[in-house]
Amino acid sequence: MLRVADHFSDSDLGRQREGNEDSLFVRSPLFVVADGMGGARAGEVASQMAVEVFDDPGLPDGAADQGLSQVIAEANRRIHETSRADERHSGMGTTVTAAYVGEQDVTIAHVGDSRAYLLRRGELTRLTHDHSLVGELVARGKLTEEQAETHPQRSVITRALGPEPEVLVDTDTYPAMSGDVFLLCSDGLTSMVHEPAVKDILTSARNLPDAGRQLIAAANRAGGRDNITVVLFELESVERGPGSSAGLESSEQPTQVGEAALTTGEVAAAVRSADTSRGAVALADPPQAPGDRVPDGRSVEPRPGKPRRRRGTPVAIVLFLFAIPVISGSLLALRAVYFVGTDPADGRTITVFRGLPYELPGGIRLYTRYGGSGVTLDAVPRARRAVFTDHKLRARDDALELVDQLELGRLE
Repeated sequence: MLRVADHFSDSDLGRQREGNEDSLFVRSPLFVVADGMGGARAGEVASQMAVEVFDDPGLPDGAADQGLSQVIAEANRRIHETSRADERHSGMGTTVTAAYVGEQDVTIAHVGDSRAYLLRRGELTRLTHDHSLVGELVARGKLTEEQAETHPQRSVITRALGPEPEVLVDTDTYPAMSGDVFLLCSDGLTSMVHEPAVKDILTSARNLPDAGRQLIAAANRAGGRDNITVVLFELESVERGPGSSAGLESSEQPTQVGEAALTTGEVAAAVRSADTSRGAVALADPPQAPGDRVPDGRSVEPRPGKPRRRRGTPVAIVLFLFAIPVISGSLLALRAVYFVGTDPADGRTITVFRGLPYELPGGIRLYTRYGGSGVTLDAVPRARRAVFTDHKLRARDDALELVDQLELGRLE
């Protein structure tokens, strides 16, 4: 199955606008960009109303294309009714482009001239058709893409949320694969940075945040005539099978889930009490779990979300790894243990790790990154953040299910 490995999102004022009428919504597997229009900040109201509907209550049950269409239709209804009821917002409207990541594909829903692109193996493909005057002329063969980019009426759109009681939503579902990068953006980017330059930036950037920042900077260097909103997300493949132990190698031991799972403190205790009859030596100073006490009585409180670093000698590393095979069957082997934390690269992105949540001297980690998420710790309700930072050891499917529920907005 596919899931979001990494993502970037930002919205910039540009260099010639006094306010930002763009809005965005990012909660993996759902990504949305909206570009509002209308005087007296009405465009800002319209675009914000559009993205808020995706969070209230989220996608309806059923196929992704139908769900996205229903949500956008509801957003159109609310914006239209508000524009008619309040003269300050009369005539307001907004574009919307949304992407929903399924298990094997990505569904795009679209109204207006905000765009969606796919970068696959170095090739950039536009996935949406502009609902604009020049877009229609291009579709009819009256203008070339190059002529459309400089046409004086390129900002005149023919379809938007708000002006009419009902709106026609374009939807398409595209088969996706690991490594695909999707870009959603407002025309503040594409009117300033043409597609060949967008492709060059995406293919040469070090990572998604670097690419996103470069795209916004390029639009501003070109004049920044409009607000600039960029959403990027990259997909990866994660193997999932039936049952909590599906897909695990036969050498891995069964894992425990939920409240029955071993805590990091219990793992450390198991290491201390490991059988040393075959010459393996347990660590004299094992990793500490949150709340444990070290000999001088101090409480160990690691930085939230990040796997803990342990002090010791390089010899202890070898001894620890040698001790693992002789620990009793109740101890989870490194390859059979998973935990949820935040990516060490930024300290914020929720990530699933395989192994034990410790980093030993010399930068040697007892864990590897198993699967990413499109959600950061900031998006998690404060009362629930501890679930994603306590490094509780879990079965693989238990860890993935926890992240799935967060991404779908169903965390209890």
